[in-house]
Amino acid sequence: MTAKEIYTLRKSGKLEEAYEAARQLYATDKSPAASSAMFWAAVDILKVRLDQGRRQEASKILMALERLLPHVPDTEGWVRNAYERSERMLQKPGNDVSDHNELGKWGEELAAAYLSEEGYVILDRDWHSGHRDIDIVASQDGVIVFVEVKTRRNTDYALPEEAVNYAKRRNLRYAINHYLQYRHVNAPYRFDIITVVGSYGCTHPHIDHICDVNIVE
Repeated sequence: MTAKEIYTLRKSGKLEEAYEAARQLYATDKSPAASSAMFWAAVDILKVRLDQGRRQEASKILMALERLLPHVPDTEGWVRNAYERSERMLQKPGNDVSDHNELGKWGEELAAAYLSEEGYVILDRDWHSGHRDIDIVASQDGVIVFVEVKTRRNTDYALPEEAVNYAKRRNLRYAINHYLQYRHVNAPYRFDIITVVGSYGCTHPHIDHICDVNIVE
């Protein structure tokens, strides 16, 4: 399908079809025309995902839009305006409970992406031992790394890592021991904390990786 045909789908209101077609086109064609079709189809679908309450997916789409910006012709400034409008829509507050849950999921996605970029291999996500859980299990250079992710909008009241208190560390010890036995792990391991600070969906959150945290005490 061509970029022109994708625009026709958008005009007819077939936004899902246009988005999928744009993704397929962009996978093999990075020309300005294909990049532009991908950008505008993604702008459409970001709003659709927000209307559906799928804010985590909308956040990923916003990050994709940011990556597309340098490759889309923008002589009139419409592309930049559309991106900034999408960013504002994503940052509007929603239901407090769902917002908190989505914020945590968003932070875990960013933490996993960060680890992958740093050369870690993700082994498990959201691994449960009864009511206890481990956010991310990864490996690097033969070391198993158990990661607790803490996400906050800001640090006005407390640092994110301060939420990993005595009770949380005790639960993590139990979960880690269970994981080691269940997976028959015979390798060195450690516990890390990754903190993510930023408003939901912002493109430049602050990520801090605290390695080899002692949870024995």
